[in-house]
Amino acid sequence: MAGKYERKQAKDEQWMFNLKAGNGEIILTSELYTTKGACDNGIASVQKNSPLDERYERKEAKNGKPYFVLKAGNHQVIGKSEMYSSKSAMENGINSVKTNGPSTNIVDA
Repeated sequence: MAGKYERKQAKDEQWMFNLKAGNGEIILTSELYTTKGACDNGIASVQKNSPLDERYERKEAKNGKPYFVLKAGNHQVIGKSEMYSSKSAMENGINSVKTNGPSTNIVDA
């Protein structure tokens, strides 16, 4: 089962999306966008940049848990992951975004 983008209106009439893996798990959460069109541009940016390893910045939270952010070519953050229990779990998450990111399946939540 392929991944999909779930687009929804967030607080203050802003828009955001989650990239979900084939099993329904959220693997990437976007920033907030002021319009639905800007949100769609964010999805297009993930579709384009997700296959490229150099677009991932591997980070560590204050509590020591690893996570990653996906950046566009201009170095702006497009989305970020959940906190992972280990670096290998984070790498699996990155691989999942690489696999599911090019999906063209976009639904409104």
